[in-house]
Amino acid sequence: MPWKEVLPMEQRVNFVLEVKGGEENFSRLCRRYAISRKTGYKWWTRFCERGLEGMRERSSRPWHSPRRSAAKWNRAVIKLRERYPWWGAKKLRAKLRERYERAAAVPAASTLEAMLVRAGLVRSRRRRRPHSEAGTERGQLSVASKANEVWAVDFKGWFKTGDGKRCQPLTISDLATRYVLCCRALEEQSFGRVYPIMTRVFKLYGLPRIIRVDNGSPFASGGVGGLSRLSVWWMRLGIRVEFITPGNPQQNGSHERMHRTLKLEDAGAPPYNARQQQRRFDVWRRRFNTQRPHEALGQERPAKLYQRSARAYRDTKELPSPRYPLGWSVRRVRSNGEIKWHGRKRFIGEALIGQLIGLKPVQADRCEVYFMSRLLRALHPAEADFCRTPAYGLRPAKSAQWSNKKCHLGPRSKV
Repeated sequence: MPWKEVLPMEQRVNFVLEVKGGEENFSRLCRRYAISRKTGYKWWTRFCERGLEGMRERSSRPWHSPRRSAAKWNRAVIKLRERYPWWGAKKLRAKLRERYERAAAVPAASTLEAMLVRAGLVRSRRRRRPHSEAGTERGQLSVASKANEVWAVDFKGWFKTGDGKRCQPLTISDLATRYVLCCRALEEQSFGRVYPIMTRVFKLYGLPRIIRVDNGSPFASGGVGGLSRLSVWWMRLGIRVEFITPGNPQQNGSHERMHRTLKLEDAGAPPYNARQQQRRFDVWRRRFNTQRPHEALGQERPAKLYQRSARAYRDTKELPSPRYPLGWSVRRVRSNGEIKWHGRKRFIGEALIGQLIGLKPVQADRCEVYFMSRLLRALHPAEADFCRTPAYGLRPAKSAQWSNKKCHLGPRSKV
């Protein structure tokens, strides 16, 4: 026999009607309905006051919530979210704290997040698994602790404008302050396009200590040491060049994250030509630097933390030639990328044409080739092309060998 389903409302009505009939003791009725006497008197009192309508369940919502956020914050965060649709609750809270003097009165980020969820302005997304950096040689890269310590230079993925031409944005950012120094729409990735842009940025912001790039053109090449004309120029300016491990873009994660923000906030159909696209990039860069708070900076804006470098730009014609330690031979790379060593031609690389390189003697028939402090190759007469990478890999020369007292230009070969 199935159990008979009885609703709570029906039980309460039956209980009060039996109490009203007075045929049974009140305590016995409470025991039969499995309720306490306190609960029984509660329902009997409500029945006497409001009749059967009083048997309905009342809301347990409190009359007053002293800690509840004011309605003005709900309107303010929704309005701000509509203006900055890609900002989360943390960034919106930082913006609200800037607008209102009483910063302590601004609700917490979790409260603002709940307001956005109720308004339907936030949608859940799939969480990504944390990426392990094991084997990425992250320890070999420098840590950006202050402005102009490390700059990141890269090309964002290309797209076509309305006139059918390719647009390849060149981006430069300071990793310590997240300040975007350049976002330039270029037609191609080449030395001739990048060189004038980099020169303009150097004149405007000064020189960094390190530039970090990937292994693509025009930043790197397949030649000796992976150097290109662009990276050789940077080294001549006194800038150390860092290459990330191939296939590991997470080593330049903050710059790649900036690319993601650029893609989201600059979404939509591309304009007709590169000039219109550049105007959009300029507006985005100004907004990114001066308005958008960054969680990695404690919700500060990059423009508030960045300052121009103290190292001024100088043309390479005004720079002194590279100097090498005593006992080294010095050669100038010819127009075909070769030098002479042991009476025979050795190919060094087209990226070093016209540059002075140092030959450090290791054995009677072997030497190591350096460009400034960077080890490029080891020369071996037994090799077919007389040039191969040393077994111990690339390494900088010892800093003690680079004091001015022990340096000289060394003998030059006839070119």
